[in-house]
Amino acid sequence: MASRLNPYLSFRDNARQAMEFYQNVFGGNLTLSTFGEAGNPDPAVANQVMHAMLETDRGFTLMASDTPPEMEYSPGNNISISLSGDDADELRGYWKQLAEGGTVSVPLEKQMWGDEFGMCVDRFGIGWMVNIAQPQA
Repeated sequence: MASRLNPYLSFRDNARQAMEFYQNVFGGNLTLSTFGEAGNPDPAVANQVMHAMLETDRGFTLMASDTPPEMEYSPGNNISISLSGDDADELRGYWKQLAEGGTVSVPLEKQMWGDEFGMCVDRFGIGWMVNIAQPQA
């Protein structure tokens, strides 16, 4: 898979409804994973969306999640840019440059879903997420 750059939207408790709305607008295939499916038993977040991805026949991709209660949520600042793919060297290079002079909130490292993932805000205040897909066994 080639590296991709996508908008990533953040919501407070209504990511599922928003992504279903966007699917109705643009068509395509919507996949959703909840915090509970990822192993978080907390009833306050178990049914909230940890990750959603809408891929359309026109080549559009839109990603989103619910913001957990312990994280800041500011409408108007609720978008990040997601870089994802399986070219680990390329994506680590982007990460290094984007994080330099910025603020890392999640170090780029292996996560519970098996991929390497990190989050940072670059020196210009733009939020970035980098996900390096691991080879399928």
